[in-house]
Amino acid sequence: MKKKIICFDIDNVICKTKSSNYRQSKPILSSIKKINELYKKKHKIILFTSRFMGRTNDNKQKAKKLGYKMTTEQLKNWGVKYNKLILGKPSYDLLVDDLSIYFKKNWFKDIDKYL
Repeated sequence: MKKKIICFDIDNVICKTKSSNYRQSKPILSSIKKINELYKKKHKIILFTSRFMGRTNDNKQKAKKLGYKMTTEQLKNWGVKYNKLILGKPSYDLLVDDLSIYFKKNWFKDIDKYL
Protein backbone atom coordinates (compact mmCIF):
# COMPACT_ATOMS: atom_id res chain seq x y z
CA MET A 1 0.00 0.00 0.00
CA LYS A 2 1.30 3.43 -0.97
CA LYS A 3 1.87 5.69 2.03
CA LYS A 4 -0.41 8.72 2.06
CA ILE A 5 -0.20 12.21 3.50
CA ILE A 6 -3.34 12.66 5.57
CA CYS A 7 -4.37 16.02 6.98
CA PHE A 8 -6.69 16.35 9.98
CA ASP A 9 -8.29 19.35 11.64
CA ILE A 10 -8.06 19.27 15.44
CA ASP A 11 -11.22 20.82 16.85
CA ASN A 12 -14.32 18.66 16.53
CA VAL A 13 -12.34 16.04 14.61
CA ILE A 14 -9.71 14.97 17.19
CA CYS A 15 -11.37 16.65 20.17
CA LYS A 16 -14.68 18.21 21.13
CA THR A 17 -14.34 21.97 21.39
CA LYS A 18 -17.13 24.40 22.24
CA SER A 19 -17.04 28.08 21.30
CA SER A 20 -13.28 28.13 20.59
CA ASN A 21 -12.61 27.31 24.25
CA TYR A 22 -9.50 25.27 23.38
CA ARG A 23 -8.28 24.76 26.94
CA GLN A 24 -11.48 22.87 27.73
CA SER A 25 -11.31 20.61 24.66
CA LYS A 26 -11.97 16.92 25.31
CA PRO A 27 -10.32 14.17 23.24
CA ILE A 28 -12.38 11.99 20.90
CA LEU A 29 -10.77 8.64 21.63
CA SER A 30 -12.07 6.83 18.54
CA SER A 31 -10.58 9.52 16.29
CA ILE A 32 -7.23 9.41 18.10
CA LYS A 33 -7.15 5.61 17.87
CA LYS A 34 -7.66 5.71 14.09
CA ILE A 35 -5.09 8.48 13.57
CA ASN A 36 -2.55 6.52 15.61
CA GLU A 37 -3.24 3.39 13.55
CA LEU A 38 -2.60 5.36 10.35
CA TYR A 39 0.59 6.81 11.85
CA LYS A 40 1.78 3.33 12.85
CA LYS A 41 1.25 2.22 9.23
CA LYS A 42 3.74 4.97 8.28
CA HIS A 43 1.29 7.38 6.71
CA LYS A 44 2.34 11.00 7.20
CA ILE A 45 -0.09 12.67 9.61
CA ILE A 46 -0.42 16.45 9.43
CA LEU A 47 -2.60 18.35 11.86
CA PHE A 48 -3.79 21.64 10.33
CA THR A 49 -5.79 23.93 12.58
CA SER A 50 -7.29 27.40 12.58
CA ARG A 51 -6.90 27.67 16.36
CA PHE A 52 -6.42 31.30 17.38
CA MET A 53 -6.72 32.56 13.79
CA GLY A 54 -10.04 34.31 14.39
CA ARG A 55 -8.87 36.17 17.46
CA THR A 56 -5.63 37.24 15.74
CA ASN A 57 -7.32 38.45 12.54
CA ASP A 58 -5.78 35.53 10.57
CA ASN A 59 -2.22 36.39 11.65
CA LYS A 60 -0.35 33.05 11.53
CA GLN A 61 2.57 34.22 13.66
CA LYS A 62 0.34 35.54 16.44
CA ALA A 63 -1.84 32.42 16.34
CA LYS A 64 1.22 30.21 16.67
CA LYS A 65 2.56 32.31 19.55
CA LEU A 66 -0.79 32.08 21.38
CA GLY A 67 -1.55 28.43 20.82
CA TYR A 68 1.28 26.23 19.59
CA LYS A 69 2.67 25.21 22.97
CA MET A 70 -0.75 24.59 24.53
CA THR A 71 -1.87 22.59 21.50
CA THR A 72 1.24 20.39 21.41
CA GLU A 73 0.85 19.70 25.13
CA GLN A 74 -2.80 18.70 24.64
CA LEU A 75 -1.94 16.38 21.76
CA LYS A 76 0.82 14.78 23.82
CA ASN A 77 -1.50 14.30 26.81
CA TRP A 78 -4.14 12.74 24.55
CA GLY A 79 -1.56 10.41 22.98
CA VAL A 80 -2.00 11.68 19.41
CA LYS A 81 0.76 10.55 17.04
CA TYR A 82 1.54 12.91 14.18
CA ASN A 83 4.37 14.11 11.98
CA LYS A 84 3.60 17.81 11.72
CA LEU A 85 1.38 20.43 13.37
CA ILE A 86 0.46 23.55 11.40
CA LEU A 87 -1.34 26.48 12.97
CA GLY A 88 -2.56 28.99 10.42
CA LYS A 89 -5.44 27.38 8.58
CA PRO A 90 -7.62 30.30 7.52
CA SER A 91 -10.93 30.80 9.27
CA TYR A 92 -13.86 29.89 7.02
CA ASP A 93 -17.45 28.76 7.08
CA LEU A 94 -17.28 26.22 4.25
CA LEU A 95 -14.48 24.29 2.59
CA VAL A 96 -14.77 22.69 -0.82
CA ASP A 97 -11.81 20.43 -1.61
CA ASP A 98 -11.60 17.58 -4.10
CA LEU A 99 -9.53 15.55 -1.63
CA SER A 100 -12.11 15.86 1.13
CA ILE A 101 -13.45 12.51 2.27
CA TYR A 102 -17.06 13.43 1.35
CA PHE A 103 -16.39 15.55 -1.74
CA LYS A 104 -19.06 15.49 -4.44
CA LYS A 105 -18.24 16.41 -8.02
CA ASN A 106 -21.57 18.20 -8.26
CA TRP A 107 -20.98 20.29 -5.12
CA PHE A 108 -22.22 23.39 -6.95
CA LYS A 109 -25.76 21.97 -6.89
CA ASP A 110 -25.85 21.77 -3.07
CA ILE A 111 -23.78 24.69 -1.83
CA ASP A 112 -26.65 27.19 -1.64
CA LYS A 113 -28.41 25.20 1.08
CA TYR A 114 -25.34 25.67 3.32
CA LEU A 115 -25.16 29.44 2.87
